[in-house]
Amino acid sequence: MAAVTSAIIAIAAVVLGWIAIELACKPCLEKGREAIDRNLNPNYDPDDDVRAPLSATS
Repeated sequence: MAAVTSAIIAIAAVVLGWIAIELACKPCLEKGREAIDRNLNPNYDPDDDVRAPLSATS
């Protein structure tokens, strides 16, 4: 019975740790996931990406 209890506690600790990492690093992880999605998209053309201008004029 002690082995089952230890296993459940270990699994819960891993899950809570994963949630903590996801919450703490959310902006960085979202940017990385967006980059991965763009690279895996066969229809993505970097020339069509207009999120940021090349030159900033004031």
